Amino acid sequence: MKHLRWQIVLGIVLVVLSALIYVIHFFIFKDSHHIFIYMVGDIAFVPVEVLLVTLIIHRLLGEREKRHKLEKLNMVIGAFFSEVGTRLLVSFSDFDPNLDNIRNNLIITGEWSDKEFTAVSGRLKNYGYSVEIDKFNLEELKIFLIEKRDFLVRLLENPNLLEHESFTGLLRAVFHLTEELECRDDVRALQDSDCQHIAGDIRRAYVLLVHQWLDYMKYLKNNYPFLFSLAMRTNPFDQSASPIVK
Repeated sequence: MKHLRWQIVLGIVLVVLSALIYVIHFFIFKDSHHIFIYMVGDIAFVPVEVLLVTLIIHRLLGEREKRHKLEKLNMVIGAFFSEVGTRLLVSFSDFDPNLDNIRNNLIITGEWSDKEFTAVSGRLKNYGYSVEIDKFNLEELKIFLIEKRDFLVRLLENPNLLEHESFTGLLRAVFHLTEELECRDDVRALQDSDCQHIAGDIRRAYVLLVHQWLDYMKYLKNNYPFLFSLAMRTNPFDQSASPIVK
């Protein structure tokens, strides 16, 4: 209310000041005809000025701000994959019994177009993600995620995450998996029903990871070729991947 009252007072002061200047102009030049000509002309230009400011300039500034936020957000996503995401993708995909059905779709090359990324993303939506939980080293996963908890918390504190619901959902899924594992004293001796519950949590994170990774690879290819080059050479789905440039 105080902020609104201040705006109203400022508006009244400006209108009074404008009227005062017109009065001074009239007493000096005694030419009301000249005053009204310019007054009507200025008022007639107001709709055009509103159009320029609110629809064009405001939109351009909004798009620029949006790109700036997207740039910062993708830096956060890149840090996530460097510290946590890529390791999780390797762990989850290694125990995916059906991975060979989609592995070739995820061997990204520099010749991929946006259309190719979109097509692969569509095919992945129909893929049945799964993890052989009985072969999975849950103790190792638990230790890793607990070690990275502080890093993940710092990511969540970034205000730019509000602009990216899918990545926020991924972080929530990873946090939930971390909490589920931490709550169990011995993850190596779980009942079958509990194992299946953990498998469901891993699957949720796995699905979100794959789609987010694909989107991030597309962003790198279109904006940062040198980062994309390293990402291709460390592709978690490519069994022959190597960071060494050949």
